[in-house]
Amino acid sequence: MSEKKQAGMLTFAKDLPNICSLFGLFSTVLAIYFAILGNFPASIIAMLWAALFDWYDGIIARRMKERTKDQGVFGGQLDSMIDIVSFGVLPAILLLSYGNYNIWFIPGAFIIIASCAIRLSYFNIYGLIDSKTYKGLAVDNNALIIAFVFLFEGLFQHTTFSILLYIIILALAALNLSSIPTPKFVGKWIYVLVLYVLALTSFFGWQLWHQS
Repeated sequence: MSEKKQAGMLTFAKDLPNICSLFGLFSTVLAIYFAILGNFPASIIAMLWAALFDWYDGIIARRMKERTKDQGVFGGQLDSMIDIVSFGVLPAILLLSYGNYNIWFIPGAFIIIASCAIRLSYFNIYGLIDSKTYKGLAVDNNALIIAFVFLFEGLFQHTTFSILLYIIILALAALNLSSIPTPKFVGKWIYVLVLYVLALTSFFGWQLWHQS
């Protein structure tokens, strides 16, 4: 029996859903860059767009009926790898940077990355509970919730908010690994997400404009 010919790696990068995923990864890199610099409004904006691209890659994939099985499998693996960076590593760096890289923030950074890696590995094996239900909180919600929390940053002293952020991130890690059934937002929910991202982008963009 002849062996199946392996496609080149970059041939998968030309697949439209994977291009969307890579745009999300680029947004995440920007978010990490700004978080390291301490420019948190810019980091949150980029993180929100990473979440939006993460939603859209699946929508595009489901509408492309001509995709091959290999493209679908590759896309799923690529999406999972990027999710670890976008919704595990990025929140960890955001936490460390906001905590001024204090050593006591390292455990929180590790926990959110580890929980994300464990959850995504579990999901890659078992998938959804049913077509509309996740087990635990999907990791892309980490970005949406953290962005919402940052809306109230100005109400707290820096140290107080850093502790609050630490607690929120630990809570997200616990929810990511929980067995609580959570709905998969599909259909018209994408329009809610787009409005949410645009509204918060405008808010944090306004903050950036006033800081300049």
